[in-house]
Amino acid sequence: MTPQRVTLITLGVADLTAARAFYGRLGWTPKFSSDGVAFYQMHGQLLGLFGREELAKDQGRPGASLGTGAMTLAQNFATEVEVDAAYALAIAAGATALKPPQKVFWGGYSGYWSDPDGHVWEMAMNPFWTLSRDGSLTLTDTV
Repeated sequence: MTPQRVTLITLGVADLTAARAFYGRLGWTPKFSSDGVAFYQMHGQLLGLFGREELAKDQGRPGASLGTGAMTLAQNFATEVEVDAAYALAIAAGATALKPPQKVFWGGYSGYWSDPDGHVWEMAMNPFWTLSRDGSLTLTDTV
């Protein structure tokens, strides 16, 4: 077993139909979708959208109030131009602007937006990291 891994990230959403429509405007296509869940294939893992009430029940916490914004999902890009384009697409798709892309103290370039359910996404370019052609990221021992 490989203990240091994440295979599925599930976001609790208020309205699954609206959430699927938002991610569709970003160009995402579900690999599997039903009345209760949508799964999007990513690089070796899945992103799931699941109704908040049903997710709380599935967690064994019926009636729990599930929060958002305490973590950040990130997409890294090779250039600042790509960051700007991804950020603009998200805003046009209905995301809420949190911080427009800008040069940051650690030497990179990044901005933040939230989806309609308040899940925070960072769009970033880190000049110290190299992305594979498919956009995947593997840190080297020198970082």
